[in-house]
Amino acid sequence: MNFTVRDKTKQLVDDLKAICANHGLGNDGNEYKIITEVFLYKFMNDKFFFEVRTLNAKYQSATNLEELLKALPDDEYDLLLLELPASVAQLNREHYISNLFNSQNVPEFAKLFDDTMRSVASLNADIFSVGTSGGEKVRLFSGISQYVVEEAKRDGFCRAIVNKLFHCNFGEIFHEKYDFFATIFEYLIKDYNKDGGGKYAEYYTPHAVARIMSEILVSDEVSNVKCYDPSAGTGSLLMSLAHQIGEDRCTIYSQDISQKSSTLLRMNLILNNLAHSLLNVVQGNTMTEPFHIIKREPKDGFDYIVSNPPFKLDFSDWRDRVDASHQTVQEGETEETKKLNARFFAGVPNIPNKDKDKMAIYLLFIQHIISSLNSKGKAAVVVPTGFLTEGKGRATSIANKIRMRLVDKGWLRAVVSMPSNIFATTGTNVSIIFIDKTNKSGKCVLVDASNLGTKIKDGKNQKMLLSIEEEQRIIDAVNGQAVVDDFSVVKSFADIKEAGYTFNPGAYFDVSIEYVNISAEEFSRRINESKTRLNELFNEGRKLEKDILGGLDGLFYVD
Repeated sequence: MNFTVRDKTKQLVDDLKAICANHGLGNDGNEYKIITEVFLYKFMNDKFFFEVRTLNAKYQSATNLEELLKALPDDEYDLLLLELPASVAQLNREHYISNLFNSQNVPEFAKLFDDTMRSVASLNADIFSVGTSGGEKVRLFSGISQYVVEEAKRDGFCRAIVNKLFHCNFGEIFHEKYDFFATIFEYLIKDYNKDGGGKYAEYYTPHAVARIMSEILVSDEVSNVKCYDPSAGTGSLLMSLAHQIGEDRCTIYSQDISQKSSTLLRMNLILNNLAHSLLNVVQGNTMTEPFHIIKREPKDGFDYIVSNPPFKLDFSDWRDRVDASHQTVQEGETEETKKLNARFFAGVPNIPNKDKDKMAIYLLFIQHIISSLNSKGKAAVVVPTGFLTEGKGRATSIANKIRMRLVDKGWLRAVVSMPSNIFATTGTNVSIIFIDKTNKSGKCVLVDASNLGTKIKDGKNQKMLLSIEEEQRIIDAVNGQAVVDDFSVVKSFADIKEAGYTFNPGAYFDVSIEYVNISAEEFSRRINESKTRLNELFNEGRKLEKDILGGLDGLFYVD
């Protein structure tokens, strides 16, 4: 990785945030919209010129490409736009950042800035918009100056931003790969994902978890596959999975209830050369309005699913609606409706009398994921470690029913118990369950990685950090079906059933007792030594007790 380019890119992010802070928008709820829109506008400008230079030698050798393009006849410019890859934003000549830079003295510059960004969004609406579950389109840019309360300061705000954008060039970064953009994206959004608290997937899933999930799910070369995350958040799991498969060999689908997460996910897709999947990004409630099931897109379900769903969340407002649709089989209902209503085969959690925010919504997500896989599908899901044993032996337990389904169908491939505090934002211990509908081995791998990692300070929180070697150890244990004392074990589904369908790896480790052959004389000698030492300790204890009591008598003596 080119550290100089990376640092320059991070510096631009810092400069943009500083401009926001200087105009009263630091830590403002709208700051992330400004930063993401401006960063993407810059990225798309520079990507446009980078791709134009690859079209022919004349453009590649041009010392002032923008002036050359501005001099082209309109029909030639239109043909040039048609030659660009579909993943590259279409830009008219008035959309260039240089045009804004050279127009800073015009009246109402902030309006010009916003109008330019909105025009770019309109021109590229067919590719770069994301949808809602209701069918509406959320466009790429909406303008930024309105977030500055004082109108008199809006022109200065936009000028400051344009000056930073103009004097920075992303041209060097387009040869970089996934790891570069994963680092940049995490740095870009680090201040905007501190309030996740487990609400859907707003917080950023650690790179180590994403890598472990993707490299276990995809260990062989695949192509033309459909990947899905029903609680996508900012998309870190999907990006890692797409990188493992190959960005040009997969199509991404996602849904998340958070508008902010969907905005950040769109940026992540664009940065990682996955703009072709933007039309499959949906904002909405996956449990009540599962867009991809309702629309049957894709028709047969997904090849790969990754998810870090919310664990606890108050969904009492729509709990009964989901439960009613699950239990009701209406006459003449469509195949889509049947699939929709059949998702929650293990049931829907009840509404507790108190602490509604602790409702186990993750149990709905696991069932939704199982139902969303195609007949050969594979999935990796982050769950609270308590799920591995919750409701063991109870026929009414939703968690137990899910575990039974995975084992009885032979779909469980592996379970990995992760170290505590692998997420800095939550103290909940987590595990990863791997589902594989093609698993014909009759067995699964159980890994206890809870003792791995090094504890570090992450802001005010403690975080457990896995080394590359430790990540690889987990991956190799699952993919190689390794048996390692007190770390990993391979068990048949019959063994899992016999143990009451517990997924806890530790329940299957052998208890080792060390035996040493010694003679009768040696045994007698060791016993006598132990007795002698015990008598000495008892004598010391009695003497100490006597000294203490004597001291207390003196303390309370009254003359």
